[in-house]
Amino acid sequence: MIPEKRQSVIIVAGGKGLRVGGELPKQFQSIAGEPMLMHAIRAFYQYDYRMGIVVVIPEEAQSLWSQLCEEHQFSIGHKVVAGGETRFHSVKNGLKYISEEEIVGVHDGARPFVSTGLIKRCFDTAFENQCGAIPVVDEVHSVRLLTERGSRMIDRTLLKLVQTPQVFPAKDLKKAYETAFDHAFTDDASVAERSGVDIQLVEGEESNIKISTPLDMSFADYYCRSVANR
Repeated sequence: MIPEKRQSVIIVAGGKGLRVGGELPKQFQSIAGEPMLMHAIRAFYQYDYRMGIVVVIPEEAQSLWSQLCEEHQFSIGHKVVAGGETRFHSVKNGLKYISEEEIVGVHDGARPFVSTGLIKRCFDTAFENQCGAIPVVDEVHSVRLLTERGSRMIDRTLLKLVQTPQVFPAKDLKKAYETAFDHAFTDDASVAERSGVDIQLVEGEESNIKISTPLDMSFADYYCRSVANR
């Protein structure tokens, strides 16, 4: 008998996003008339309307989020959880509301253009292989490694740029997050890998950008409107 695939996602929107500028935290800033966090939530709902959605938001910003949901008549169900001191602690807070029997993804709230196809690839890979599934894209720029004597070239074909959602059997990710915080942890894969979880790479998407700067915001608004007009 094939086991049922129960799925949840933790969408991390705990940062201040100061590099983007503007009066609102990055995750609440508008893209094509709607806060970017709503775009991210909707993508997972469109992939599977039964999916549990946990959104991690700083405690001091939760009332603003409620206000924005009311203003935009945003009715997709989700559970709001308080963010932590770092992304590591925010994800750990979100995992408290995920059962061990599930497949769980962790997604950056500042990646509003994640597609249902990419979400499906990640969840299917994690479920079928009982591993971590990490979306990546090629590094297209020339890169150099800093050394004591200056720098040296690196073969960019050996490098991949990591995206989200990063998806795992929940029992494995919950166990991994029991470890002590380390500044070397840059994403969920680095936490899971430390505890011995197998990681498989999944083809990511160039459009699945992370909004980090004012230029990103301008591009995101243009991209969103371009897609809507197709």
